[in-house]
Amino acid sequence: MRRFLRWLRPARRGPQPRLVTTGAYRTATYAPLRPWQVRGRHFTITRRGLDPAEVAAFLDRVAHDLDSLYARLAVSDDENRRIKDALRRWQSSQAPSMRDLARR
Repeated sequence: MRRFLRWLRPARRGPQPRLVTTGAYRTATYAPLRPWQVRGRHFTITRRGLDPAEVAAFLDRVAHDLDSLYARLAVSDDENRRIKDALRRWQSSQAPSMRDLARR
C-alpha cells in the first residue's frame, strides 16, 4: 500500500510545471490519473504478493471506468459551454441598447 501511495505522490525533482485545471478545488500539483497510466502500472511480485492476473483485471476495470468518466466529462463540458453561450446571447438580446437608454 505504501508503494502505491508513493507512486501517486509526484516526485520532487526540481520545479514542477504548473498544471492548468478547469475543475474546482484542484491544486496545481494534482495530476489526475489517465487510463494509460493505470493500464501501464506494474506491481512488484513478492513471495506473499498479490495474484498478477487479479491485479491486471482490476487495473483494466479502473482504466475502463476512467475512460468512460473522462468521455462523460468532455460531453458535460461541451454542453456547459453551449448553455453559457446561449445564455450570453439571450442576455445580450434582452439588454437595452444605448439608443434605448438615451431616449429615456
